[in-house]
Amino acid sequence: MNKFDIRDAEEFSRIVSTREGVENLAAGFSFLEGPAWIGHAQDSFLVFSDIPAHQIFRWHSQGMATVFREDSNAANGNTADRQGRLITCEHGTRRVTRTEADGTLIVLADKFEGKRLNSPNDVVVKSDDCIYFTDPPYGLRDRSKKELPGHYVFRLNPTTGELRIVADDLEMPNGLCFSPDEKLLYIADSGKPHHVRVYDVQADGTLRGGRVFCTIDVGVPDGMRVDPAGRLFSTAGDGVHIFRPTGELIGKILVPEVSANLCFGGADGKTLFITATHSLYSIRLR
Repeated sequence: MNKFDIRDAEEFSRIVSTREGVENLAAGFSFLEGPAWIGHAQDSFLVFSDIPAHQIFRWHSQGMATVFREDSNAANGNTADRQGRLITCEHGTRRVTRTEADGTLIVLADKFEGKRLNSPNDVVVKSDDCIYFTDPPYGLRDRSKKELPGHYVFRLNPTTGELRIVADDLEMPNGLCFSPDEKLLYIADSGKPHHVRVYDVQADGTLRGGRVFCTIDVGVPDGMRVDPAGRLFSTAGDGVHIFRPTGELIGKILVPEVSANLCFGGADGKTLFITATHSLYSIRLR
């Protein structure tokens, strides 16, 4: 299998060496999602979700994957807030939770205007501590139990508890991430459009615009991250697609399994971790 599909060789060489390739760090899982790098330096580690197994795992740089949480309620997306606490989207309980330093779970959101959320999918935290998450119905086994009329992107103010809809024009909102300056929010639509939209973030945290940034040509866009140079990394059916800040495809890091999500991590932040169906992969970046 080829390791890469390169469209812009000069730019791609700035991101990853062609001598590299994805490494399988751990395998044998049911369906992986939600990688997030937690902590700093020697105290840091990766967490990721095995949705059907109802478990969250921890992976250390020493190479061991151990159970971080049993009975995770079909946890999907994870991220860390500015205090280093784990924020998790739970399909089974249709809620967003925060894990305190002592392991206590705090429910941050489970209803909007008295109606249960669909199945929170992916989540990011802005530097003002506000939490943005997507809420498609993928985690609902019985869609007749859906209480909300649409599939929304929400913004939660954890201080006031205010939950508001910031985007209602996506078929299946999925992965999301901010640009480095937080002026833009990228949101994957993994429904029929299989494209990524980009919104302008307003001073009050609401969103405007929503132009199509790029379209995924194999599978659908899912989890995403933006690097410090503003390049978008999106998971897809054949691996990780990397785009310029202007939306042109630079190239692909090919992965043997359908990729669902990714994050940057490692002690220096230059390792790309990829959750892909039954396995956890990584590749070193430049």
